[in-house]
Amino acid sequence: MPDRLTMSPLPDRHRGTVLMLHGGAEHGDRPVDHRSLALRRTRSMFEAVSPAFAAAGFAVGLLRFSVKGWQAADGGTPSPVRDARLAVRDLRQERPDVPIVLLGHSMGARTAAWVADEDGVLGVVGLAPWFPSDDPVEPLTGKRLVAVHGSRDRITSPKATRIFVERAAAVADEARYVELRGRGHYMLAGIAAWNRTAVRETLGIFDASGVREPDVRGITSQECNQG
Repeated sequence: MPDRLTMSPLPDRHRGTVLMLHGGAEHGDRPVDHRSLALRRTRSMFEAVSPAFAAAGFAVGLLRFSVKGWQAADGGTPSPVRDARLAVRDLRQERPDVPIVLLGHSMGARTAAWVADEDGVLGVVGLAPWFPSDDPVEPLTGKRLVAVHGSRDRITSPKATRIFVERAAAVADEARYVELRGRGHYMLAGIAAWNRTAVRETLGIFDASGVREPDVRGITSQECNQG
């Protein structure tokens, strides 16, 4: 796992860890390498927002999935879910006292919702999430969920996400839907808005869970405003 988990430098006072999960596809057994567009999109955000998180006392990890696809048609555990569970457990083994928030894009958001029941996970921020309306919400019991969807997303369904969030609200400590007006799926337009929203909502979960961060201006830093 360590060769597929990239970590930002640890802050002096390590309050928590943000684990970022990239997108993928419904099917595809091709290994994910560094040419993957889905990985590169999330890596770009990882590089842009890490300084803001570090200023607030949070480390950031980026997990590269083993294969491109979700492919759970046979009823088995989806490959990205296995990968993410191992990554969370590795992080917890190294620092069992440090809480984690999962920040995922598209398939990465769906993966995050499936593994939110791992020990030490406080919640999930899903960006342009792939949340089928009938996916299980039980892993979010007692956790926090923020789903951020662009109003012009034609790849994943804002309607299905709203239904999923409404269902999750019955078991989660908090479940919210956030709309980014005029934005699409791939986070290529309005990069600054996506970055700022990702940082704000992730820090909000830490804050609501009692992991207080200092008053920082990192979410409006030059890094977060690129694009």
